[in-house]
Amino acid sequence: MDNVNAIEIGFQVYLEEGADPCGGVRRVSPGGRPEVVVYIENGGEFTVPVSSIRSAHDGKVILDRTQLDQPLLDTIAHAHDREVPGL
Repeated sequence: MDNVNAIEIGFQVYLEEGADPCGGVRRVSPGGRPEVVVYIENGGEFTVPVSSIRSAHDGKVILDRTQLDQPLLDTIAHAHDREVPGL
């Protein structure tokens, strides 16, 4: 992902296109750095380098799982644990 300017606060974050969102963008390029701060449901905020973003479009940020560290992947895996089915 070369253009961090395509990302906006409030975009939903996904691990894969077509999957359920796992969080949302909280900050873009804090301090001018090439990164975004994302909030992962049930896990808190994580800083993600722009190089770990596969694409950004239509209010969505799609992460590149091969570029993410294990703690973030573990948190994403549990993003929906507190949801009650059918609500």
